[in-house]
Amino acid sequence: MFNKLLILSASAGAGHIRAAQALEQATLALNAAKEVIHIDTLEYTNKVFRNLYSKAYIEMVNSAPEVLGWLYDHLDTPWKRERRRLAIDKLNTRPFVKFVKKYEPDAIICTHFLPAEILSWMKAKEKLHCPQGIVITDFDAHALWLCHNYEHYFVALEETSVHLNKLGIWPSKISVTGIPIDPVFSQHKDKQEMRIKYGLHPDKPTILISAGGFGVGPIELIMRALLQSKHPLQIIAICGKSKELKQQMDSFAASLPLNSPIVVKPIGYTKDMDEYMSASDILLGKPGGLTTSEALTKGLVFVIFNPIPGQEERNSDHLLENSVAIRCNNLPTLAYKLDRLLDDKERFRTMQNNARKLACPSAAYEIVKKMLSLK
Repeated sequence: MFNKLLILSASAGAGHIRAAQALEQATLALNAAKEVIHIDTLEYTNKVFRNLYSKAYIEMVNSAPEVLGWLYDHLDTPWKRERRRLAIDKLNTRPFVKFVKKYEPDAIICTHFLPAEILSWMKAKEKLHCPQGIVITDFDAHALWLCHNYEHYFVALEETSVHLNKLGIWPSKISVTGIPIDPVFSQHKDKQEMRIKYGLHPDKPTILISAGGFGVGPIELIMRALLQSKHPLQIIAICGKSKELKQQMDSFAASLPLNSPIVVKPIGYTKDMDEYMSASDILLGKPGGLTTSEALTKGLVFVIFNPIPGQEERNSDHLLENSVAIRCNNLPTLAYKLDRLLDDKERFRTMQNNARKLACPSAAYEIVKKMLSLK
């Protein structure tokens, strides 16, 4: 058991935070630490740097994804530019370094590359002596995740382990665990029961879509494209905290005829995503690392549309390669591709089984147990 376990994330996208929260829950469930805390590293940096890391990232995702994709590829040069990047990060993370030194944890798990890089430097300067575990929260390992001083890497796929090994990381210091997700997603919840609970038809094909990921305008275009499907569908549209989006989806749902074979159920911010996934057959949208890992555990088939260039493009490749997804590049063909998928029941069942095979529901527990062995 650890006396103090520190889990570090960064609020550049929600996935790193959710992975850290899953690890915190697993630690508590395993009684693996007397004290475990999770902090957002960016809360211990200056305001300008924090905005650059979090707000600028979200703005690029929404308004300039092609720029984000270019940056992703441009920076994916292993072991290059690390001194320049470290110099900038050190300058802006002094409060974070001070916090870590004062807290004196027994072990640290990082779900973002920023704290991992700073901790690596601290270990090199003998300012930190506890083991560091690095959890890569996408299917591929980008060069920004590479560190010289660490105890263990945790990755999603065997291919990622091979990739890190080719870049100089010893195989004995890599574990293929999957991406850590909230343990609640591993609980079986009956599909028909969940549909009835949320006012859905128990036997109608159900699509889950994270509407907030597309913005207000594009999501209505996606919905109108789905209306062209020849299959009766019910669509769960998760709108998150956007009141404008929720109102738009409510208006859209109300505008459909009473006898429409397509039903849209808008949902605002929710903590019951595991139950909405349990009620669904298909996840339509962008394949972020955490959402993808959660959906795989629920056996969902993916219809990928408009992934963010860079990490989501690479996640898409892995899902397609493992036959758990189809991809639609042109919105006018969305209903056509969906109908083809639903028409082929054997293919659909195979894709559901493939999803469950690729899932790693116990990743958070495996990571915590491995960290305990490194004490």
